[in-house]
Amino acid sequence: MTTTGPAPADPAAPTGGGWQDPGALRTLRKLYAAGRLAAEYPCVQALLARLPQDRRTAAGQLLARVDRAEVVLRHPDVPVVTVAVTGQSTVAPLVAPLTAELARHGLLLDPRVSPYGSYLSDLLEPAVAPDPDHRPRLTLCLLDAQTVFEEVPLPWRVEDVEGAARDRLALLAGAVRAHQDAGRGPLVLNTVPLLHRHARQLVDLRSRARLGAVWREFNSGLLALAEEHPGVFVVDLDPLVGQGVPAYEPRTGLYAKARLAEPLLAGYARDIGHLVLGLLGRTRKCLVLDLDGTLWGGVLGEDGVDGIELGGGLRGEAFVEFQRVLAQLGSQGVLLAVSSKNDADRVREVLREHPSMVLREDAFVRINANWEAKHGNLLDIAERVGIGPDSFVFVDDSTFECGLVRERLPGVAVVRVDEEPALHVPALLADGWFDLPALTDEDRERAGRYRTEARRREFREDAGSYQDYLNGLGIEVTVRPPGPAELSRVSQLTLRTNQFHLAPQRLQVPQVHAWTRSPDRQVLVVGAADRFGDHGLVGAVFLRRSGDELHIDNYVLSCRVFSRGVESACLAAVLRHAVARGARAVLAHHRPTPRNAAFASFYLDHGFLPTGTAPDDPATVVFRHSLRDLAPAPAHLRLHTAFEEN
Repeated sequence: MTTTGPAPADPAAPTGGGWQDPGALRTLRKLYAAGRLAAEYPCVQALLARLPQDRRTAAGQLLARVDRAEVVLRHPDVPVVTVAVTGQSTVAPLVAPLTAELARHGLLLDPRVSPYGSYLSDLLEPAVAPDPDHRPRLTLCLLDAQTVFEEVPLPWRVEDVEGAARDRLALLAGAVRAHQDAGRGPLVLNTVPLLHRHARQLVDLRSRARLGAVWREFNSGLLALAEEHPGVFVVDLDPLVGQGVPAYEPRTGLYAKARLAEPLLAGYARDIGHLVLGLLGRTRKCLVLDLDGTLWGGVLGEDGVDGIELGGGLRGEAFVEFQRVLAQLGSQGVLLAVSSKNDADRVREVLREHPSMVLREDAFVRINANWEAKHGNLLDIAERVGIGPDSFVFVDDSTFECGLVRERLPGVAVVRVDEEPALHVPALLADGWFDLPALTDEDRERAGRYRTEARRREFREDAGSYQDYLNGLGIEVTVRPPGPAELSRVSQLTLRTNQFHLAPQRLQVPQVHAWTRSPDRQVLVVGAADRFGDHGLVGAVFLRRSGDELHIDNYVLSCRVFSRGVESACLAAVLRHAVARGARAVLAHHRPTPRNAAFASFYLDHGFLPTGTAPDDPATVVFRHSLRDLAPAPAHLRLHTAFEEN
């Protein structure tokens, strides 16, 4: 996958914080001076949300000095993310901005910084730390212009750079392949900016043009590595540099051998922060929009349908452009919803009839146009759509509304836009709230599935009882091995599902693929459909054979099919599969977390008995089913199974 860097901070542009408070940095400094940063670490996220982007690196320098062990001891629920950082040059300056970016998302960085110039040996190292808790969540390999120019002779010509770039790309490709073949987790590379100081050493324009072509070919080769390896990501730095972010600072570049400038590292760190969220399954899913001053100009209640700014004039065109961007996000599975203090009938009239409206009524999974408090409206949307508020990004032009939502619903990401509609797009896209490691068909179809879910809810309200509702749904459940194209979806389920994730493992596509190819392991996927439509691939079961016992190492199921018997039907299929394969018992693993606590008794409720904890993981409880008394799948659904690959 290729990602692009976020837009740089613009003093004239909204920065997405709801409000900006430079005093937040003073608060952090006071906490640090008082020795209270570790104790108050959960407050850091809110402080950083109010901090202008250009102050975050300074905040990160403070946070990087905090004793991580003390934070973990005081706040065991704060996720620790171990990141290995290596590169061509000095990479330590990345630690401060990356610490701040992860802290902004409620995470604690544990950096493993390699010495100067050790990136090739780091990538080629075959060993993987035996303890998963000490294995890096991902590896960042920072490349800079010296990656190529250290192999260029003096004096040099374009042909020398071309040969060096070709050789270095081949060397990098081999090192990346070795890193991925060793199963060492996700790896992040970056494109390399061509520096002014190199191009200007050529005095003729024809040679400079040729150098540009050679450099672009080198970067294209780097980007192609993401296509070749599912576990490799490439952050494209060109968009940052193209917007004026300096790529190189001569003093730190020459004296400290830190050859990527601090502002560029800050933008890179921001992108990495969102990639980490994607790897942890914390990507936002729903974009909730205000209307007046946000989706169109003016106030609908005062200006009327024909008087709002939309389509006509420069400002009206800016609002249309903003809607086009929203439509693009929606086409990739981002759910769009409305929370607006407005008259519902007039809002629907605009959505249905205004000639310049890009987003029509069916573009939104929920439209809450009323006079209720907006944080209450967001909670209503969360309940109706079936996702948590921490999956929301809220966009509004009102400082008051943004501040109130941030205060009442701190898990919601707040983006404040102002009276200049031309800056709405950069404000929204400054953060990669919806970034995914890989986009699947399930993502693209998400909005349609949520609309179908509304029809199911209406059917449920009309049914005499819940059992009548289940009987009338006509549920079909399929359990089978995944096809090659479905491995991304299986990975995504492990990354993004938290509630029915019984032994949480966050697996990237290469890890899922390795599981499917192991002779003693098997992955089964769960599909579901009913009279209203196809739910798609909603679950996965990870099985492992050990002697005459079958282990359910993990079981993950999407929240959109809870309480309809799908989870029981799949388990019944696995138990019968175990009997057919001659197993004596099935051992199921459950690692309790705060987010899967509602399903702590799942295996007990289905005939399993606890036997203790896993030998290699005391936090995992092991349940055993003797396979003597097998309950049937729920009678209200039809179960289809195919346990062998086609």
